Amino acid sequence: MRIYLDQLGCRLNYSENNSLANRLAAAGHQIAPSAETAQVIVLNTCAVTAQAVSRSRATVRQLHNANPNARIAVTGCYATLQPENAASLPGVTLVADNREKEMLHALLEPWSAELDDPDAIARLQPDGIPFAPALNRDDSLSRTRAFVKVQDGCNNKCTFCIVTALRGESRSRTLGDVVAEVQQLAADGYQEAVLTGVHLGSYGRDLPGSLASDLKELTTALLTQTDIPRLRLSSLEPWELADGFFDLWQHWPERLCPHLHLPLQAGTDRQLRAMARRCTVASFRRLVEDARAAIPDLILTTDLIVGFPGESDDDFAEGLAFVEEMRFAHAHIFPYSARTGTAAARFGGQLPKTVKKARSQQMHALVERTGQVERQRFVGTVRPVLWEGQGQPVDDQPGMRLWSGHTDNYLRVLAHAPAEQNLHNRLIPAHLGEVHGEAIFGTLR
Repeated sequence: MRIYLDQLGCRLNYSENNSLANRLAAAGHQIAPSAETAQVIVLNTCAVTAQAVSRSRATVRQLHNANPNARIAVTGCYATLQPENAASLPGVTLVADNREKEMLHALLEPWSAELDDPDAIARLQPDGIPFAPALNRDDSLSRTRAFVKVQDGCNNKCTFCIVTALRGESRSRTLGDVVAEVQQLAADGYQEAVLTGVHLGSYGRDLPGSLASDLKELTTALLTQTDIPRLRLSSLEPWELADGFFDLWQHWPERLCPHLHLPLQAGTDRQLRAMARRCTVASFRRLVEDARAAIPDLILTTDLIVGFPGESDDDFAEGLAFVEEMRFAHAHIFPYSARTGTAAARFGGQLPKTVKKARSQQMHALVERTGQVERQRFVGTVRPVLWEGQGQPVDDQPGMRLWSGHTDNYLRVLAHAPAEQNLHNRLIPAHLGEVHGEAIFGTLR
């Protein structure tokens, strides 16, 4: 079968689609480069907010319109939250919830007997380009980093979060399994691996007996037992980190990326308690102070919810002040979205959309200012950049292309290079110059 994989939402979904592509390829199937060229379309969906659910439904319709003859399999959090609704969408032939996701390749297998044998048809797109093989990487040929799922599920019960109910309790892969995957990525030419999970900081604690581990031990193993040039950690809840966790950056400063994404969600103790977050403003502040003291040139990003039930004007003002103090370089900012099945959906004090929209705009404006300050302090320095994608022609500079990449501490950098110079998937330092919005223009060194 020719199968096209698509996804919405978190980096975990990208990693899961990687794994599915490998299983499908091992079973002899082809990974199609587009929905239009596929016999089967798999969409890994999101349901973290009501907007994400709407986008998941809209994407199914778009995929069906792109290829009305293809069978669509819907999986992920939206498929788990609203399976009947997903099944009613045009083109949907299979709905697989998160519990079935690991076996999705097997659930698709019976279709291969009904669909054309790929050995009996031309294996070419209409333009004559061979179908893309399944590779151990994320969703795009232009990607230079791989997302590696090391655990799934979460044992926390944050009152706003539907993901725990949809993905179940924390389940970790064994340390040896993760090490083997990352070493294979390095052998395949990847420059960066990003460790992902629903609750990455809880990694390994659920494993039995001698297999039990933690994120510090896993990170140490990856840096000592693999050749991956750069290792990055994705979202880390600000608790459960092992003693001396930040010391890792002192041992591997050139390979362990100095970037942490620590979800704060709210900047007041009252709101944190209402959210059932396992931290306080004071403990978060200490964590950030410890991280910045131990990790030179650290860039900090976060998640924030505005308009949570009961959030007063004073709460919001206090939260704004704390966010400003933390100097986040970037934030994912979500107006609170009531999710049926969560405790917060039943709370009193639900705020009108107009208030949530106004507070979201204020928070965005604040984080844009703190982000500008954070980026500005790196102007004049030289940092390693992993260049990605394809350089774009520059209209007013014939013979030059504009490339984009990210530093080790996740600053986006733009730089010009001669058209004949291919920077894709190369680690080349740049001298950082003028800040333009969320990017910094640099000069190759």
